[in-house]
Amino acid sequence: MKYINRSQALLLLKDGTVFYGKSIGIEGKTFGEVAFNTGTTGYQEIFTDPSYFGQIMVTTNAHIGNYGTNQEEVESNSVKISGLVCKNFSFNYSRENAEQSLYDYLEKEKLIVISDVDTRALVSYIRDNGAMNAIICTDGTPAEELMKEFDSMPDMKGLELASKVSTKEPYFYGNENSKYKISALDLGIKTNILRNLASRDCYVKVFPYNASYEEMKAFSPDGYFLSNGPGDPEPLISAQQVAREIMSENNPLFGICLGHQVIALANGISTYKMFNGHRGINHPVKNLITGKGEITSQNHGFAVNKEELEAHPDLEITHLHLNDNTVAGMHSKSKNCFSVQYHPEASPGPHDSTYLFDQFIENINSLKK
Repeated sequence: MKYINRSQALLLLKDGTVFYGKSIGIEGKTFGEVAFNTGTTGYQEIFTDPSYFGQIMVTTNAHIGNYGTNQEEVESNSVKISGLVCKNFSFNYSRENAEQSLYDYLEKEKLIVISDVDTRALVSYIRDNGAMNAIICTDGTPAEELMKEFDSMPDMKGLELASKVSTKEPYFYGNENSKYKISALDLGIKTNILRNLASRDCYVKVFPYNASYEEMKAFSPDGYFLSNGPGDPEPLISAQQVAREIMSENNPLFGICLGHQVIALANGISTYKMFNGHRGINHPVKNLITGKGEITSQNHGFAVNKEELEAHPDLEITHLHLNDNTVAGMHSKSKNCFSVQYHPEASPGPHDSTYLFDQFIENINSLKK
């Protein structure tokens, strides 16, 4: 391994709190909202998840990089996190099908990383004080000077980020001779969502975040999908209009994460920024329809207003997060529409909720009959 200069680095939180560590050798500084993920595996999928755009990721697992990277385990075409904070960064790796080290992978992406941080103390601090903007600096700039940078940093509340990660032009995924055709609105779609749809005999046309309903309808799809993505759902006025028009014609509609929030807003239900989001691969959810529990993969910093949803005449809660009783899923009583706040495609995570893709196909088939 080549020599790497591991200089002192720091993580500065907006409230002035500083955590010190070491650079992994990529110099500079980066900005974003600090968030933590409690998953013990799947770091490459996490780093490439478009829903994390604009966020500095704190990993709670003690070792990051120990199994290298593999091109088959990405969820988009590039690293989407703004920066990485970890305890032990492994420059060496051991896995038979790994293609390169995490360091080489991140160096190409020029991602700023700070390691040797007391991540237990950092996560405890975030839990107590809430998610906030932060700066990672590995180039020696003093904390006092860095504090001035926060004045020009936007807060996540009210921030539209789907446009930063969405496709610029429509594209296709899957076999064009498949049984079903799906129009998907890309608000930051994960590749494994497309894999799950394709594996169920779906040919997917993926549209930019600001595509109109007429554009999506021109594909003559059997169903519509609203994807996950980063940022606040409230500024996504166009996507909310698309959801309203899909529901008005009673077309099959499935939403995940940001798509779930957009559907709620389209029906007059508000969303809010959480004190701390849900990010990990072991979140307990109860399916209120079946009574069964699910261990789920989650990644979101906004949620749907539970009281407003309970009072809605047409929408009802189908899933609840058992840690804090927040809304994890809903469906329409009169329309062919349902959505979940978590990630049934997992990647990384358990497969307890993959049945939701089958439910989407069942909804399509029931309408065809």
